[in-house]
Amino acid sequence: MADYVSTELRKLVTSRADYLCECCLIAEEDTFLGCEVDHIISLKHEGKTEADILAYACTFCNRYKGSDIASIHESGKLEHFFNPRIDYWSGHFYLNNGVIIPLTVVGEVTVDIFKFNNAERILEREALGFIGRYPNENAKKRCL
Repeated sequence: MADYVSTELRKLVTSRADYLCECCLIAEEDTFLGCEVDHIISLKHEGKTEADILAYACTFCNRYKGSDIASIHESGKLEHFFNPRIDYWSGHFYLNNGVIIPLTVVGEVTVDIFKFNNAERILEREALGFIGRYPNENAKKRCL
């Protein structure tokens, strides 16, 4: 399949994600720039445009990830990024107010490269939390 994401496939990816960024759990309706269908394994790494290789990501998570699939952990070992098709969010992260705490090395490299906890992103999540929009009900289910 080409890199084109059909309307049907886009609907499947967005509804499966509950209209949340599957990485940082922000709701699409709460992001200024919205969310995008992301190739977990990018096309340049032979990823396919198929449901099991696609995720829904906010513009920030998607841009920081880029075409990368992994990063070098401080231990020197190559670690894959969080993959919502095979990983459980709560197995790798813990949400403490607006801060996303990594629980594993996969969580650590993801938090680092995706810049989950830069000041602006924390402020955005805290502000949304203050008005009861972060995490929303669908996101809370992923935090369990």
